[in-house]
Amino acid sequence: MRAVGYKTPQPISAETSLIDIELPVPEARGRDLLVEVKAVSVNPVDVKVRANAAPESGQARVLGFDAAGVVKAVGSDASLFKVGDEVFYSGVINRAGSNAEFQLVDERIVGVKPRSLDFAAAAALPLTSITAYETLFDRLKVQDPVSGAANAIVIIGGAGGVGSIAIQIARTLTDLTIIATASRPETQAWVKEHGAHHVVDHSKPIAPQIAALGIGAPGFIFSTTNTDRHIADIVEAIAPQGRFALIDDPKVMDVMPFKRKAVSIHWELMFTRPLFGTPDMIEQHKILNKISELVDAGKIQTTLTETVGTINAANLKKAHALVESGKMKGKVVLAGF
Repeated sequence: MRAVGYKTPQPISAETSLIDIELPVPEARGRDLLVEVKAVSVNPVDVKVRANAAPESGQARVLGFDAAGVVKAVGSDASLFKVGDEVFYSGVINRAGSNAEFQLVDERIVGVKPRSLDFAAAAALPLTSITAYETLFDRLKVQDPVSGAANAIVIIGGAGGVGSIAIQIARTLTDLTIIATASRPETQAWVKEHGAHHVVDHSKPIAPQIAALGIGAPGFIFSTTNTDRHIADIVEAIAPQGRFALIDDPKVMDVMPFKRKAVSIHWELMFTRPLFGTPDMIEQHKILNKISELVDAGKIQTTLTETVGTINAANLKKAHALVESGKMKGKVVLAGF
């Protein structure tokens, strides 16, 4: 089967940063599905792994943590899907990825593809949707209000892949006032379009802008990017006993300033459940099915903004470069081989 991988961590501009390769088609066993991949999207995790994690000597690692496709075979213990089903999913970081014609994935982290979307539009959703949903409901527990706080959430990096879907999920499934950050006219328009009640500019201090809204200190803050740049504003803006969640990788983060307000800090990594095979791993199957239902009901829309062609090394390089630029809004997708 055709696939795209890398053998050495390199800048995306390097000729061999991603290469076209041929691999055998894997066999579905246990609770695995063998999926024929129809479309993939690229996430920051693809960029981070490609740039920093060396594969085993002489081996090529296949990336890709979002896909939509068709079930071609099911393992002997699989019961949630059958051959021919259209699915979407995000995979897991310690297995071969979706940048290949066929991929093995545990059925417990796979959802039914939205009927109303084509494969490309569906491939933009899984990783970001699971990340946003788990952050809101499993980590921040936004359904449990913070006493004395404004029933509001600040989403830092609202125009990115995770921010774009987090705004929509929060608007659809909660009564939170949503304050999103965006710094350019086009990204500010994007977050408003997707349901943000207020927009503040994260290129300037955000705490004074939040205070100026006059709604009170928000009970929840969700940082999707550049947390280290905004930490002082986050401490200042959040309500006492508030809850703060982040998904990025600040090199250093001093948590002591949060102590005075008794703020709880929550890390979200959507790979944790499948990586450790947690007993509640099937929750990701349920989350994706819920997202699919919301999409088909017209309550959530895909965050696909750019398709760069078919799945090959040259086009994946373009997609990685777009993600690395930090200027993306929504998601970039590749479809077909």
